[in-house]
Amino acid sequence: MNQIELILLAIGLSMDAFSVSICKGLSTRKIHMHQYVCLGLWFGGFQVLMPVLGYFLGSAFASYINAYAHYIALILLGIIGSQMLKAGLSKEETEEVSDAFGVKTMFLMAVATSIDALAVGVTFAILPDVHLMSAVSIIGITTFAVSVAGLKIGNIFGVKYKSKAEILGGIILICIGIKIFLEGIGII
Repeated sequence: MNQIELILLAIGLSMDAFSVSICKGLSTRKIHMHQYVCLGLWFGGFQVLMPVLGYFLGSAFASYINAYAHYIALILLGIIGSQMLKAGLSKEETEEVSDAFGVKTMFLMAVATSIDALAVGVTFAILPDVHLMSAVSIIGITTFAVSVAGLKIGNIFGVKYKSKAEILGGIILICIGIKIFLEGIGII
């Protein structure tokens, strides 16, 4: 696998993280630099971790991983999307500190957006010409950059339309979960 193919793979793998980052930006009023870094590290880090795990799990467990990955993504993104919908539909305007970048929330989103990278890692174990560390480095760096960009893009629009943006973000997350699920069961 050459560098161009790895970069294209990295961009493809980062698209779920990009979409979720846009939603996160839509629903967050003011974002500080450490939150950009936090989001990028969570998403980029899990996009590195999952292929490494997949590589070492190898093809023996690939069928089990692939059999349930779409269910996991549907459930996690459905939960997060529902919470965003609830917040957007709420009549209360709260200024309290949000858990939007908390460990639990970020962990769930990072897992949900990187499950497909686990299967890619299994593929890396089978391919003879893949250097694992350079491949996952490219994937992680690309996902970090794409996620940070998505957070900024979402935030630009979300500041103006906070409650509508949260509703839209929640719907988008739920739709991404449904899309991953439908792909997983072979409908799409």
